[in-house]
Amino acid sequence: MNKNRSTRKLAFAFCTFNRAERLPDLVASMRLQTCPIPFEILAIDNNSDDDTRSVLDGISKLPGPKLRYVHEPNQGIVAARNRAIAEALDSDVLVFIDDDELPQPGLLQAAVDAIINEGAQCVGGRIEIDFRTLARPNWLSDELLGFLGALNHGDKAFWIEDTSTPVWAGNIAYDMNLFRNTPELRFDKRFDRKGKTIGGGEDVMMFHQLLKSKHKIRYRPDMAIIHAIEAWRLKKAYFIKIHYLAGFRGALNDFPEYKRTIFGIPPFLITQGLNQTQKWIIQLLQTGYGLRQAMNISHTVGQIIGCFLRRKNSTLNPNNIQSN
Repeated sequence: MNKNRSTRKLAFAFCTFNRAERLPDLVASMRLQTCPIPFEILAIDNNSDDDTRSVLDGISKLPGPKLRYVHEPNQGIVAARNRAIAEALDSDVLVFIDDDELPQPGLLQAAVDAIINEGAQCVGGRIEIDFRTLARPNWLSDELLGFLGALNHGDKAFWIEDTSTPVWAGNIAYDMNLFRNTPELRFDKRFDRKGKTIGGGEDVMMFHQLLKSKHKIRYRPDMAIIHAIEAWRLKKAYFIKIHYLAGFRGALNDFPEYKRTIFGIPPFLITQGLNQTQKWIIQLLQTGYGLRQAMNISHTVGQIIGCFLRRKNSTLNPNNIQSN
């Protein structure tokens, strides 16, 4: 960026669907942020049918940084995130937060410092799960918190070089030159999530694309949010289902082509599923606990079904499937 600091600006965006009751606290917390450059709050209403519009209209009249309301009629998180990008193209920095989160002090300062002073093109930070109102189940180990969106790569900033230290769209900032200079770089609609459904993976694919393109990605621990979890996510069935969907969508849309398959399914996936099932049975008999292994099985089953449907769709219409 070569603009003067006084002419730079930031868009602090959130996409929302039917969470009107959370919006007053969310926007109030966003307005409390201190930022070295001017910022506006960008609310992308993804076709909510509750009181979201009227709540945001009322909030927009309160003191503080401007709240700009945008209605995105195409249902889905991908359409909403890409609309935020389009609306922020004249900004220098775009920061995303989700509508079930609260930013912690210093978030915008850290994001701007990383992008303007350190030269990052993408920067993400810590995500802490909020257990203040919901009791954490005994079976919910620290290992599993990441599947609820938790993220903590330690107390020191560093440059991200591989997929072992990802950053997610619930707490992320972008240098908008990324999207102005590369119009085709947008969130991938093949990994969409609509309404209150689960899964998606659009932010995973964006992260992988930025890594593949050798863009400069930074982790900043002082860029932090608290993430609220709805009670229905604190069920074992949720963890199994989300792993199935991740395997299914990945195999359907972004899986390597293998020469040897059975109805489109690579034989190693079948062997892998059988081995995982055997391990799961042994774990249940020995410890009575097998959730993590059940999640692995679910992911593999999703991959198997995704590969099968990919072949079926390709046979019916080869233009439906993008080759790798």
